[in-house]
Amino acid sequence: MKKVDVVVIGAGPAGTVAASYLKKQGYDVTILEKEKFPRFQIGESLLPCCMEHLEEAGLLEAVKARNFQKKTGAAFMRGEKRCEFFFSEQFTDGWAWTWQVKRADFDSTLAEATRAKGVEVNFECEVLSVTCSATVQTLEYKSADGNIHNIEARFIIDSSGYGRVLPRLFDLSKPSSFTPRGAIFSHLEDINRTEEASNNIFVHSFDNNRSWIWAIPFSDGSTSVGIVGDKEKIIELAENDGEQYKTFIREFEDLNGRFKNSELKFEPRHILGYSIGVKKMFGEGFVLSGNSTEFLDPIFSSGVTFATASGLLSAKMTHKHLQGEIVNWQKDYEEVVQGGINVFRSYVSGWYTGDFQTIVFAKEIDMEIKNQICSVLAGYVWDQSNPFVKKHDTILPTLAKVIKMKESRGAE
Repeated sequence: MKKVDVVVIGAGPAGTVAASYLKKQGYDVTILEKEKFPRFQIGESLLPCCMEHLEEAGLLEAVKARNFQKKTGAAFMRGEKRCEFFFSEQFTDGWAWTWQVKRADFDSTLAEATRAKGVEVNFECEVLSVTCSATVQTLEYKSADGNIHNIEARFIIDSSGYGRVLPRLFDLSKPSSFTPRGAIFSHLEDINRTEEASNNIFVHSFDNNRSWIWAIPFSDGSTSVGIVGDKEKIIELAENDGEQYKTFIREFEDLNGRFKNSELKFEPRHILGYSIGVKKMFGEGFVLSGNSTEFLDPIFSSGVTFATASGLLSAKMTHKHLQGEIVNWQKDYEEVVQGGINVFRSYVSGWYTGDFQTIVFAKEIDMEIKNQICSVLAGYVWDQSNPFVKKHDTILPTLAKVIKMKESRGAE
């Protein structure tokens, strides 16, 4: 039986950040990835905060070399109303830009850079069973040739994303509190793209805040276009090979004909009921990171940032554990990760209730407030000096109520 220090399940952003960091600390690390790379994935618009995680893991330069599309902000639209956020104006002292990426290329870049550091990265390896204890963890997996293998590790980091290996094997998943939603998407030629549209993600709200469209530009001239809505709406848009989706994005008034004559790079794909939670993020001999913990909603592009943040923190905590330190996984890991998730949970809820849009589409928005919200949109959801982080659970509905009352009095 092969023996290593750490097995990381999954070669996505969480897994590669964790593995690269641990390799820098001198550990023998093996990654087991179920799929063959490159592989398609959504979650294509990054947040500036994740740049810090990539840099600390030693992966930033490899990504820079790929010349992905630079992203400097986000624009929200609803009919004639528009609000644009520039990361250079945010409240928190952090990165002022990031990238828009095709995940097949981005994830492959991270995996290749991680392998170049000396981490063994094994693709098409499906984890079948896991046995954990205080000192020894054993995994059984099937490789691409169909053979069964066993590997022994001192610790396991589950970064398996939507595969959720350990939550599935150990019955750790729990339902999300959000309304079941779905998304349908494709990549399109973007022949009508303006220079302004190249540096932002554009989000168009419609259907009384229940649905929205994303437009994420890539450096090759194509753009990811997706529609998010209630499950029933997405199922309807996906019927007949996505014919209603194709018609909608070409005729939707707020897109101003941007994709009227655009060719699709592939037939529309859709996913349903993506929001999910977890009962706990750690256990004897293992920790969860990335989407193996919890996934909320794609509205604020938080997925990759939570993946890199939790991947890095899980690796740091694993390092301490393997060094013989007493680690408080509840306080120093789960509560930290959950704290950031809860901030974004408030903003996701605020989007669908309309409170977030009431604030950003107000007739006047205070620049200090806007910059503080911008820091949240940049991923800096652990900055407790920001009142829009510290008071996340009450500040949006309270401010929205004040704005509605003010605008109502002004209309009288």
